[in-house]
Amino acid sequence: MNKGKILIADDEEDIRELLSDFMSGEGYECLIAADAFEALQKFRSTPDIDLIMSDIRMPGRTGIELLDDVKQLDEDVMMVMITAVKDVESAIAAMSKGAYDYVSKPFKLNEVAAIAGKAIEKRQLVLENREYQKELERKVEARTIELRHALKELDKTYKFTLSALVTALDTRDTETQGHSFRVMRYTMELARRLGLEDPGFSKALEYAALMHDIGKIGIPDAILRKPGRLSPLEWEIMKTHPVLGYEILHKIKFLEESAQIVLHHHEHFDGSGYPDGLKGEKIPLGSRIFAVADAFDAMTTKRPYSDAMTFQAALDDLLANKGILFDPDVVEAFVNAGLEFWKKEREVFDRRIKTDPDFYLR
Repeated sequence: MNKGKILIADDEEDIRELLSDFMSGEGYECLIAADAFEALQKFRSTPDIDLIMSDIRMPGRTGIELLDDVKQLDEDVMMVMITAVKDVESAIAAMSKGAYDYVSKPFKLNEVAAIAGKAIEKRQLVLENREYQKELERKVEARTIELRHALKELDKTYKFTLSALVTALDTRDTETQGHSFRVMRYTMELARRLGLEDPGFSKALEYAALMHDIGKIGIPDAILRKPGRLSPLEWEIMKTHPVLGYEILHKIKFLEESAQIVLHHHEHFDGSGYPDGLKGEKIPLGSRIFAVADAFDAMTTKRPYSDAMTFQAALDDLLANKGILFDPDVVEAFVNAGLEFWKKEREVFDRRIKTDPDFYLR
């Protein structure tokens, strides 16, 4: 049985032949080299060499230099240095550079065999451990891919569920049909333009934009579907929908952050909004982003009690209320995108949602 492959490098022919014959008899496959140059060439051209036994003093290039060369090619190969008694310090220095051990001339062959056996055994353990690590990494990678796929499917399920809720709301508030989906699209584009790419924040913002009017489920039909402007009392009731939406969403684990955005999506930058009259940066960032997208879509959509504004008029309104109703930075990001961009977004979205209501899920 082949116990391993050994390369023996020594400029003394008698020693390399002696070691080769003895180690071959012990069950090892042996190669020989007369100097460091030949040894390095054979190491490069011969696969799976487990151990190199090298004399330290050889003409042209030393065994320690050979050690350096070999370790650059294969850090796991074992090296045992062959040294005269006077070179023991050099052999010890070689061990600090990665040699496994050394044997001193004149050596006992059974001791050489024992050292070689232990060196090769260590190499096998190192290789087995490395292969185990690679296999473990492969398994982890495979499981990670499975987990990502499962999370993707779960997220898709979440989206379909939320889409169903929004669709149910649209059946009650028909004049705003498609509004939630458009606002979600505008909101995510604004967040991207503001450089907000954190996956957790983006997901919470996406869900919040989609579900921002879910609280209208709790608003009486007589108010929600009234074909005209609301009375002051009716308006006070309508203004409760962010709180109702928060109450619906915040108990759902994956919607906790979204619920906060929904709760404050009608706050104004100057503090004049509702329900809590938050001001400036005390308003959640997601709510400030959403507010611009929501207002723009509301202004450019026809309602029973008001005609749709032109995109330019809506943009002028956003600019007029920059720092009053809306976060100036968000308005600037919206304006910098350009009216033609938002017009195209609206046209493409309205066209696609008529033929494929779930296209945004893909």
